Amino acid sequence: MPIDIKTSFAFHLDQPTDLLLQFQAAAIPEQRIIETDTWLTKAAHIANVPAQGGIGERIWVRAEGAYKVDYTAKVDVQRKVAEVSQLTALNPHNLPGEVVEYVFDSRYCQADRMHTFVEDRFGKYEGGAKIAAMRDWIADNFSYAPGASDATTTALDTFVERRGICRDYAHVMICFARASTIPARYVSCYAPGVNPPDFHAVAEVFLADPDAPGAGSWQIIDPTGMADPAKTVKIGIGRDAADVSFLTTFGICDFQNSAVEVSEVA
Repeated sequence: MPIDIKTSFAFHLDQPTDLLLQFQAAAIPEQRIIETDTWLTKAAHIANVPAQGGIGERIWVRAEGAYKVDYTAKVDVQRKVAEVSQLTALNPHNLPGEVVEYVFDSRYCQADRMHTFVEDRFGKYEGGAKIAAMRDWIADNFSYAPGASDATTTALDTFVERRGICRDYAHVMICFARASTIPARYVSCYAPGVNPPDFHAVAEVFLADPDAPGAGSWQIIDPTGMADPAKTVKIGIGRDAADVSFLTTFGICDFQNSAVEVSEVA
């Protein structure tokens, strides 16, 4: 499924500042980059480095003054999508080492605080059926409200307020899954149909792979209902939003504007 992406954002740095960018579609087996072009304002230092989990790349930049990023890409999504509710969970002792970090608490995802609620509300379900029930509960009980959260908002805050944006929905989904010892991670992505158009965020959970007995695979879960896993283009992954922001600055930054367009290729 070819997907067209156009992204731009601009900001201003009053003094020389280090920043980390991650906005490019990841070149991974489940999605093929057909064509791409990236334009960055000249800077004192620009360097690409591998991103978390080997999915995608980050760009280190040291710059001052007005700065702009323009990015276009055409990506063929070749992801095999399973019916999550039909999948089983792996026992914790069978989890591969590389996914273990995704059952622990992280900056925005306090899964330890969710155990009682998750057991009371979803304890009757198992595996993928439990994940589907969690996804549906968030979709039914939360309001999508741009501006309702900020960079300090945690999953627990969102759970109490019952409103937020894609970032917040993903954080709560991740907490619920981890509270059931199902590995879950945060995915930054592009997806057609996101409204308002913007960088998007979904969760991924690690469940038994139906095609490989004894093994597991990551499955995209979007409680907002806006992203189709078969049409979602991954940028990067992390424990939560702190690991995979499109712009992380190590100094004062005046963010000015951004625009994201994502569409299916006719």
